Amino acid sequence: MGFELDRFKGTVDPDFKCNLCNKVLEDPLTTPCGHVFCSGCVLPWVVQQSSCPVKCQRISAKELNHVLPLKNLILKLEIKCDNHARGCDAVVTLQHLAEHACEHRAAGICEGGCELTLTHREQKSSGHCCVRALKAQNGALQCRLLVLDRELKKQAIRANQREKALLAQLSAVHGELQMTNVEEAVVYYGQQAAPSPSHS
Repeated sequence: MGFELDRFKGTVDPDFKCNLCNKVLEDPLTTPCGHVFCSGCVLPWVVQQSSCPVKCQRISAKELNHVLPLKNLILKLEIKCDNHARGCDAVVTLQHLAEHACEHRAAGICEGGCELTLTHREQKSSGHCCVRALKAQNGALQCRLLVLDRELKKQAIRANQREKALLAQLSAVHGELQMTNVEEAVVYYGQQAAPSPSHS
């Protein structure tokens, strides 16, 4: 199902992205028509749809092939640890990510009352304080809320601009339609008012 783009150090080549999930390819497979997808994305699609997700031709799961050179290039990319959000600053190559023994990995649930997930480091050092952890989580949630609120406002502004543009287009089309109706009416009434040719 791919790796999130923001976990990678630097810009990711667009050729390394899955055309279905739009994330960095995980175990890439290619179709006979040359399109590349994550195996976790394309296999269910092909089984259900019997076609390439780009809808260019019918295919079966047997026709999908691994792209080892591409996979090897992706495995050399540098990626942030799975536990980056929990405080781990480690950046490793994707091929060594599974070997990374992170002290920030989840180790269990706090039984002291806060019921937050404890990291391996906190559990090992007994350095967990429920009040401090809840304050930190609250601060992180407030930051996330601010980011989402800012994004919502941007989306609202874009939607408003789009609505105004569509209304302007609709008004222009309505005006053209009225002009066309007026022109057709003038032609029609002009033909009605014209004297009919007399027969001799």
